[in-house]
Amino acid sequence: MESPAPPRMADRFRGFLPVVVDVETGGFDCNRHALLEIAAAPIELDAAGDFVPGEVVSAHVEPFPGAEIDPRSLEITGIRLDTALRGALPERAALDHIFAPVRAAVRRHGCQRAILVGHNAHFDLGFLNAAVARVGHKRNPFHPFSTFDTVTLAGMAYGQTVLSRAVQAAGLAWDGGQAHSAVYDVERTAELFCAIVNRWRRCAGQDQGSRFQV
Repeated sequence: MESPAPPRMADRFRGFLPVVVDVETGGFDCNRHALLEIAAAPIELDAAGDFVPGEVVSAHVEPFPGAEIDPRSLEITGIRLDTALRGALPERAALDHIFAPVRAAVRRHGCQRAILVGHNAHFDLGFLNAAVARVGHKRNPFHPFSTFDTVTLAGMAYGQTVLSRAVQAAGLAWDGGQAHSAVYDVERTAELFCAIVNRWRRCAGQDQGSRFQV
């Protein structure tokens, strides 16, 4: 008897590859405030068919010409713009750095394009799309408006919408001292997304009311 074919990401989300994205910014307005840091991690499938976080790619970003920066945002993120240790890239180079491995992951999984996964996903997508528009990037692998929002998913699964509380409700570790780093937030959001979709997969044969009991 032949072994069943291994699961394919292309068959799970209508040809989309989930890619977790987090941005750190100089404010809340994607057209006025600077994009300062971006990180992304594709979601992968292991041999058992479970979803697992992929490798994180990240970049610090130079504020675009004329960008506004709210000092209160820097207080939250801890980003210091006056240090060369940031190694910040211009927006175009930063997007190239993020998009190349995302496109490679899309091809590897036989998907059509990436779909952004984020905690308050439209905030991250708004800053991503604004940067794409500013530099005229023609090879953006992400769907322009569809997202998977872990705020909604975690609210359904665990009754929590704040990232730290949702991560802990899922039984995952949370270090508040590392929060508001794009890399750390992407890692935790990816773990949260995988925990939810894997639980759904395992419990799909159970009745609706018992699927997400913690």
